[in-house]
Amino acid sequence: MTLLPPSRLHDSLQAPVLGSIGFLNEVMGRFPDAISFAPGAPHPDTLPEPALQRYTDRFLRHLTEQGASPERARRMLFEYGPSRGIINDIVAEALRRDHGIATTPDDLVVTVGAQEGMLLVLRALFGSADDILAVADPCFVGITGAARILGLDVVPVAESTQGIDLEGLERTCRDARRAGRNVRALYVAPDFSNPGGGRMPPACRHRLLELAEREDFLILEDNAYGFTATTGSELPPLKALDTSRRVIHIGTFAKVAFPGARVGYVVADQRVGPQGGTTRPLAAELATLKTMVTVNTSPLSQAVIGGMLLEHGGSTATLGRHKADLYQRNLSCLADALDRHLAGAALRGVRWNRPEGGFFIRVQLPVRADAALLEVSAAKYGVLWTPMEQFYVGGGGDRQIRLSCSYLDLQEIEEGVRRLAAFLTKEIAT
Repeated sequence: MTLLPPSRLHDSLQAPVLGSIGFLNEVMGRFPDAISFAPGAPHPDTLPEPALQRYTDRFLRHLTEQGASPERARRMLFEYGPSRGIINDIVAEALRRDHGIATTPDDLVVTVGAQEGMLLVLRALFGSADDILAVADPCFVGITGAARILGLDVVPVAESTQGIDLEGLERTCRDARRAGRNVRALYVAPDFSNPGGGRMPPACRHRLLELAEREDFLILEDNAYGFTATTGSELPPLKALDTSRRVIHIGTFAKVAFPGARVGYVVADQRVGPQGGTTRPLAAELATLKTMVTVNTSPLSQAVIGGMLLEHGGSTATLGRHKADLYQRNLSCLADALDRHLAGAALRGVRWNRPEGGFFIRVQLPVRADAALLEVSAAKYGVLWTPMEQFYVGGGGDRQIRLSCSYLDLQEIEEGVRRLAAFLTKEIAT
């Protein structure tokens, strides 16, 4: 039998961030009767009815309306298809209609979820060992994991409920220059970030764009949770405010449609080419990289997503309205349950935030929230949560847990918080 020593494999495989999701899945598998606040997955009630053929037919009709013959349209669903995607025109129009993002189909590449988009963007942008990726801290493990796989250096910048620490970011840029390096890009999720739950106010968004221009870095904007804002409280994405092509906008249909399709997208309208010569959008470079990664995003999956959008007037906001209402309901239920059941515990060092949207609430504990404590919570009290330490690049978060409201029903949320309160009261009360 061939034995492969870990030392002969890429060292990213030993990085804790790559094992974080697998660890939670393993714990959930061992305690199937526990109420789990761990997964940030969409609620089962938001999954579409079994009408995939109807959505596909709607997209085929769109292709024929655009001039394709019925035979050519049908074949497009069964062939490899262009690496840049086949629903770019529909997505570009939805972004213009719903978010005020002025883009073209050529400035878009349709990806296998947002995760592939992140990997492609990082691979394309980071061409020098002197380049550094700055990330909001705490940070989504998908971007830090992708950076780890690619061997990129990552530096954390603190994030609060009021957005990224702009003064800290500016210091990071200057410190990098003094060390002979440069911050190439910043990753940030301005609306209800995972796991922090914070939302960047309008003034902070404008100041961040000004800082990016002044310090010459790009912004990687993750927009997975913006659709959960309450009606009337929506804020323009950074890309909608971007007048200098500083923002690369990364989106997904996992939450607003359904995750099984594995369809995301990247808006990358930055120009690539020699000064004064012929240029093309960065999206074209990403599509070239994609040919060596996944070749193309499944045309059938794209057809279903395209048909869903078309059935909802070409609007992601209309498509996601019912889902947004459900997640707002669940988030309020979780926050209210914490207020009721943990009011006494709050006096003993247990605190939590109350985000305006998204899937997640953070809880501060007076003790270390590690795998051993999670084991006790699951085995004795039947409630699961996510340790926050894995989300902190710069260290910290070891006394915080993340609770997700997205996958549960109201009764499960109420019972889960009751169990959590019993666990906190009996195991960690000080």
